[in-house]
Amino acid sequence: MLVSLAAVAGCAGLLLPAQQAQAAGSVHLYKIYYDSPGTDRGANSSLNAEYVQIRNTTGSNVSLRGWTVRDRANHTYTFGSYTLGAGKTVTIRTGSGTNTSANRYQNRSWYVWNNDTDTATLRRSNGTTVDTCSYNSTRYDYRMC
Repeated sequence: MLVSLAAVAGCAGLLLPAQQAQAAGSVHLYKIYYDSPGTDRGANSSLNAEYVQIRNTTGSNVSLRGWTVRDRANHTYTFGSYTLGAGKTVTIRTGSGTNTSANRYQNRSWYVWNNDTDTATLRRSNGTTVDTCSYNSTRYDYRMC
């Protein structure tokens, strides 16, 4: 009888509603560091200290080709050919640098994220919203999503 119940319970996992299935893992916004240290004067080191992170908590690699991250003012970063590894996090920095598997660069000459309030939106290449993360504080420099 216990074996039968275990088999039924195992099969029931295949029929979980979408919300419960997502709990097993997702690609989502993880952190926004919106107020880089020091005075905002546009130095590349300061621009790169402002960033947003995306985390893949699934057990599979996920292609982010064509996915976008944008703020309320529509500053948009679009992923080119890029795959986020299973269990990995990618940091999208505002300034310039050499793209790696862990860091991508927007190559902007000025800040994207407001130091007080803003919203990040992560969308798939087809425009479907995957995740949003908002903050409204000058007390902190970053927001965990």
